[in-house]
Amino acid sequence: MTIYPEFTLAAIQAAPILFDRDASTDKACQLIEQAAERGATLAAFSETWLPGYPFFAGAPSTALRWKAAAEYLANAVEIPSPSTDRLCAVARRAGIDVVIGVVELDKRTRGTVYCTLLFISREGEILGRHRKLKPTHVERTTWGEGDAAGLQVYERPYGRLSGLNCWEHNMVLPGYVLMAQGTQIHVAAWPGRERPKAPEAPIPLWSRQLLLSRAFASQAGCYVVLVGAVRLAEQVPERYREFHREDQPGDTYIIDPRGEVIAGPAKGETILTAPGSLEAVLAAKAS
Repeated sequence: MTIYPEFTLAAIQAAPILFDRDASTDKACQLIEQAAERGATLAAFSETWLPGYPFFAGAPSTALRWKAAAEYLANAVEIPSPSTDRLCAVARRAGIDVVIGVVELDKRTRGTVYCTLLFISREGEILGRHRKLKPTHVERTTWGEGDAAGLQVYERPYGRLSGLNCWEHNMVLPGYVLMAQGTQIHVAAWPGRERPKAPEAPIPLWSRQLLLSRAFASQAGCYVVLVGAVRLAEQVPERYREFHREDQPGDTYIIDPRGEVIAGPAKGETILTAPGSLEAVLAAKAS
């Protein structure tokens, strides 16, 4: 009888410490350890979790908005750096793979940041990184454009691992590249959006992110860990609270290789887990 690798996927739905790289790294390390204690094989975070999504991006160009932008840049993450060294160390110590969204600082210019997914192995090594190809809408005032160099699938003992940021799941070619490499476990990192306040309201991003993530799972025949961000008004530093437009509850899910939700939605700060098997992946790809 064929024995298939089994694994446990963990989606970490939590708020970072905004504008504080070191404190956010501390919290990330704690959450990674907690996911490992729950038996997780892989721990995934939301888009630019470290040290947070640029919620101020669409604000008018005032002195306060530029102050927020400067502080955001000052807390960005170089790869490698002491921050990534700490993440690698905790991954090695806990024996768990990690995929985490980071605001990556360009080492040469030190004036550009990227929306980056960082892949870390349970051996404590950086597997690779993927920079978001095209920031969405007002994000273009904050993040630089990425490239296709990071569109890679990583061979892990339990399966092939990939990831994309947010609206890249609405772009056909990036997903095709990963599917063509045989992805089996995929991290879909999103910033999160609130639910509509009225039935007649336009379809919000939380609904589309679930739709696109389920479609990706079905098309690729892979598990998808859809991780949404948490950001509440009280978690935003008071000096920048006027830029906070709406609370972000997360809306995190884990989806099987046929596109069915097997865990979630998660609410509040929590670690959502679900078991997986390579048998389910191969069965979906064979159908």
